[in-house]
Amino acid sequence: MDDIPPAGEKPEIFVEVAIEAGAWTSETALQALAERAIRAAISVIELEPDEGGAISLLFTGDAEIQVLNRQWRGKDKPTNVLSFPAPEMINPGDELQPLGDIIVAQETVAKEAAEEGKQFDHHLTHLIVHGFLHIMGYDHETDEEAEEMEELERKALQTLAIHDPYA
Repeated sequence: MDDIPPAGEKPEIFVEVAIEAGAWTSETALQALAERAIRAAISVIELEPDEGGAISLLFTGDAEIQVLNRQWRGKDKPTNVLSFPAPEMINPGDELQPLGDIIVAQETVAKEAAEEGKQFDHHLTHLIVHGFLHIMGYDHETDEEAEEMEELERKALQTLAIHDPYA
Protein backbone atom coordinates (compact mmCIF):
# COMPACT_ATOMS: atom_id res chain seq x y z
CA MET A 1 0.00 0.00 0.00
CA ASP A 2 1.24 3.48 -0.81
CA ASP A 3 0.29 6.72 0.82
CA ILE A 4 -1.32 9.36 -1.38
CA PRO A 5 -0.59 12.85 -0.02
CA PRO A 6 2.48 13.96 1.88
CA ALA A 7 1.89 13.66 5.63
CA GLY A 8 0.56 16.79 7.28
CA GLU A 9 -1.00 18.37 4.19
CA LYS A 10 -4.04 16.17 3.74
CA PRO A 11 -5.27 13.02 5.43
CA GLU A 12 -3.24 9.95 4.58
CA ILE A 13 -5.15 7.65 2.27
CA PHE A 14 -3.68 4.26 1.50
CA VAL A 15 -4.74 2.41 -1.63
CA GLU A 16 -4.70 -1.35 -2.00
CA VAL A 17 -5.36 -2.84 -5.43
CA ALA A 18 -6.24 -6.40 -6.42
CA ILE A 19 -7.23 -7.94 -9.74
CA GLU A 20 -9.83 -10.71 -9.53
CA ALA A 21 -10.98 -11.13 -13.13
CA GLY A 22 -11.17 -9.31 -16.45
CA ALA A 23 -8.61 -8.24 -19.04
CA TRP A 24 -7.01 -5.56 -16.90
CA THR A 25 -3.59 -4.06 -17.39
CA SER A 26 -0.93 -4.68 -14.77
CA GLU A 27 -1.58 -4.26 -11.07
CA THR A 28 1.23 -1.67 -10.97
CA ALA A 29 -0.46 0.45 -13.64
CA LEU A 30 -3.85 0.16 -11.91
CA GLN A 31 -2.26 1.13 -8.58
CA ALA A 32 -0.80 4.29 -10.13
CA LEU A 33 -4.07 5.20 -11.88
CA ALA A 34 -6.10 4.61 -8.71
CA GLU A 35 -3.75 6.71 -6.60
CA ARG A 36 -3.93 9.61 -9.10
CA ALA A 37 -7.74 9.39 -9.18
CA ILE A 38 -8.08 9.35 -5.41
CA ARG A 39 -5.52 12.13 -4.97
CA ALA A 40 -7.56 14.24 -7.42
CA ALA A 41 -10.79 13.51 -5.53
CA ILE A 42 -9.16 14.41 -2.22
CA SER A 43 -8.03 17.73 -3.69
CA VAL A 44 -11.63 18.89 -4.25
CA ILE A 45 -13.27 17.85 -0.98
CA GLU A 46 -12.83 19.05 2.58
CA LEU A 47 -11.19 16.41 4.74
CA GLU A 48 -9.70 16.72 8.18
CA PRO A 49 -6.23 15.24 8.74
CA ASP A 50 -7.74 12.51 10.94
CA GLU A 51 -10.13 11.39 8.17
CA GLY A 52 -7.50 9.27 6.47
CA GLY A 53 -7.58 5.53 6.10
CA ALA A 54 -7.44 2.70 3.60
CA ILE A 55 -9.31 2.20 0.36
CA SER A 56 -9.41 -1.21 -1.32
CA LEU A 57 -9.97 -1.41 -5.06
CA LEU A 58 -11.00 -4.68 -6.65
CA PHE A 59 -10.72 -4.88 -10.42
CA THR A 60 -12.99 -7.62 -11.69
CA GLY A 61 -15.28 -8.64 -14.52
CA ASP A 62 -18.95 -8.36 -15.36
CA ALA A 63 -19.94 -11.79 -14.02
CA GLU A 64 -18.39 -11.09 -10.63
CA ILE A 65 -19.81 -7.58 -10.26
CA GLN A 66 -23.25 -8.79 -11.33
CA VAL A 67 -23.32 -11.12 -8.31
CA LEU A 68 -22.47 -8.22 -5.99
CA ASN A 69 -24.95 -5.89 -7.70
CA ARG A 70 -27.71 -8.48 -7.26
CA GLN A 71 -26.76 -9.25 -3.66
CA TRP A 72 -26.34 -5.66 -2.42
CA ARG A 73 -28.53 -3.56 -4.71
CA GLY A 74 -31.14 -6.03 -5.93
CA LYS A 75 -30.15 -5.38 -9.56
CA ASP A 76 -29.38 -8.57 -11.48
CA LYS A 77 -27.08 -7.07 -14.09
CA PRO A 78 -23.47 -5.95 -14.37
CA THR A 79 -22.60 -2.37 -13.52
CA ASN A 80 -19.48 -0.27 -13.99
CA VAL A 81 -18.59 0.49 -10.37
CA LEU A 82 -19.81 -0.36 -6.88
CA SER A 83 -18.64 1.27 -3.70
CA PHE A 84 -19.08 0.11 -0.14
CA PRO A 85 -18.22 2.51 2.69
CA ALA A 86 -16.73 0.73 5.68
CA PRO A 87 -18.64 0.88 8.95
CA GLU A 88 -17.33 3.53 11.30
CA MET A 89 -14.97 2.13 13.89
CA ILE A 90 -15.87 2.98 17.48
CA ASN A 91 -12.31 2.95 18.85
CA PRO A 92 -9.91 2.93 15.91
CA GLY A 93 -6.86 3.76 18.07
CA ASP A 94 -3.64 3.97 16.09
CA GLU A 95 -4.78 1.43 13.52
CA LEU A 96 -5.40 2.46 9.94
CA GLN A 97 -9.16 2.74 9.56
CA PRO A 98 -10.69 1.10 6.50
CA LEU A 99 -12.71 3.67 4.55
CA GLY A 100 -14.30 1.29 2.09
CA ASP A 101 -14.11 -0.80 -1.05
CA ILE A 102 -14.47 0.12 -4.71
CA ILE A 103 -15.18 -2.62 -7.24
CA VAL A 104 -14.88 -1.98 -10.99
CA ALA A 105 -15.93 -4.27 -13.87
CA GLN A 106 -13.58 -4.29 -16.86
CA GLU A 107 -16.03 -5.29 -19.60
CA THR A 108 -18.65 -2.70 -18.66
CA VAL A 109 -16.04 0.06 -18.34
CA ALA A 110 -14.57 -0.85 -21.74
CA LYS A 111 -18.01 -1.01 -23.39
CA GLU A 112 -19.09 2.36 -21.96
CA ALA A 113 -15.80 4.03 -22.92
CA ALA A 114 -16.14 2.77 -26.49
CA GLU A 115 -19.80 3.77 -26.78
CA GLU A 116 -19.11 7.25 -25.38
CA GLY A 117 -15.91 7.82 -27.35
CA LYS A 118 -13.80 8.14 -24.19
CA GLN A 119 -10.32 6.88 -23.47
CA PHE A 120 -10.55 3.78 -21.31
CA ASP A 121 -8.16 5.14 -18.66
CA HIS A 122 -10.09 8.43 -18.47
CA HIS A 123 -13.40 6.64 -17.96
CA LEU A 124 -11.84 4.32 -15.37
CA THR A 125 -10.35 7.31 -13.54
CA HIS A 126 -13.78 8.97 -13.48
CA LEU A 127 -15.38 5.85 -12.02
CA ILE A 128 -12.74 5.58 -9.29
CA VAL A 129 -13.30 9.25 -8.39
CA HIS A 130 -17.06 8.57 -8.38
CA GLY A 131 -16.67 5.52 -6.14
CA PHE A 132 -14.36 7.35 -3.75
CA LEU A 133 -16.83 10.23 -3.40
CA HIS A 134 -19.55 7.72 -2.51
CA ILE A 135 -17.30 6.26 0.17
CA MET A 136 -16.74 9.76 1.55
CA GLY A 137 -20.50 10.29 1.90
CA TYR A 138 -21.51 11.92 -1.38
CA ASP A 139 -24.51 10.62 -3.31
CA HIS A 140 -26.75 11.41 -6.28
CA GLU A 141 -30.19 10.37 -5.08
CA THR A 142 -31.64 13.87 -5.54
CA ASP A 143 -31.00 16.42 -8.28
CA GLU A 144 -29.20 18.66 -5.79
CA GLU A 145 -26.95 15.82 -4.59
CA ALA A 146 -26.24 14.79 -8.17
CA GLU A 147 -25.27 18.34 -9.13
CA GLU A 148 -22.89 18.60 -6.18
CA MET A 149 -21.30 15.22 -6.83
CA GLU A 150 -20.94 15.77 -10.57
CA GLU A 151 -19.32 19.16 -9.98
CA LEU A 152 -16.79 17.58 -7.63
CA GLU A 153 -16.08 14.88 -10.22
CA ARG A 154 -15.56 17.51 -12.93
CA LYS A 155 -13.18 19.48 -10.72
CA ALA A 156 -11.20 16.39 -9.73
CA LEU A 157 -10.89 15.21 -13.32
CA GLN A 158 -9.94 18.69 -14.48
CA THR A 159 -6.87 18.51 -12.20
CA LEU A 160 -5.86 15.47 -14.28
CA ALA A 161 -6.60 17.16 -17.63
CA ILE A 162 -9.54 14.81 -18.25
CA HIS A 163 -12.52 16.33 -20.05
CA ASP A 164 -15.91 16.76 -18.41
CA PRO A 165 -17.43 13.25 -18.42
CA TYR A 166 -20.94 14.70 -18.46
CA ALA A 167 -20.46 16.98 -21.47
